[in-house]
Amino acid sequence: MTMNAVTARLAFEVVKTACSNCNLRELCLPIGLERDELKRLDELVSTRRRLKRGDHLYRAGQGFESIYAIRSGFFKTDVMIEDGRDQVTGFQMTGELLGLDGISSEIHSCNAIALEDSEVCAIPFLQLEGLSRQIHTLQHHFHKVMSREIVRDHGVMMLLGTMRAEERLAAFLLNLSQRFKARGYSPAEFNLRMSRDEIGSYLGLKLETVSRAFSRFQEEGLLAVHQRKVRILNTAGLRKLLTHQRA
Repeated sequence: MTMNAVTARLAFEVVKTACSNCNLRELCLPIGLERDELKRLDELVSTRRRLKRGDHLYRAGQGFESIYAIRSGFFKTDVMIEDGRDQVTGFQMTGELLGLDGISSEIHSCNAIALEDSEVCAIPFLQLEGLSRQIHTLQHHFHKVMSREIVRDHGVMMLLGTMRAEERLAAFLLNLSQRFKARGYSPAEFNLRMSRDEIGSYLGLKLETVSRAFSRFQEEGLLAVHQRKVRILNTAGLRKLLTHQRA
């Protein structure tokens, strides 16, 4: 077997996945399901896909078939804008869903790219939709997930429309902190999987502006930063930035 064949086999390895045995079930779709309902979902969520850093989970224009629950790893979504640059539209981590962009048109509107070695559970959408009609708890939670995405999109619009550069970065870091905490990780110390350039693209800021904001946060004792490792030293100070006050 050639090296390329081995790589492809590893990237698309199919593994039986059981929601009932997954430690992410409280963050993902199965929350609140009874034992027999979980069993039915287990039968639906049948494959797990592994991706290397830089791999595409799906591309803009690709036909929509499944949504994906991130079992481990970190992703970004982006779109190509008119001048040919990639615009980052979101960052997704363990326990979150990818692929919701394809539901309305049945075609993916963005690219989803692994920012580190990652693993996802593929959930065929037509079967999920049918099962949701039978299991009202699943349907309710799926609607909550979609609502959460809408709220997140509105939050990004607020960032881009009303906040100064430092406020945008503070809001971004606090959001990451909260999401890491929900997964049992430290809310104060974490590694950024994305580059500063990607952060700038997401927040509507130039790379130089992002770097200056990080430097100012360090000078003011709000953060300690070493390469991509961030330690939040003053959470209250970051929050005060969002109310246009000074720590």
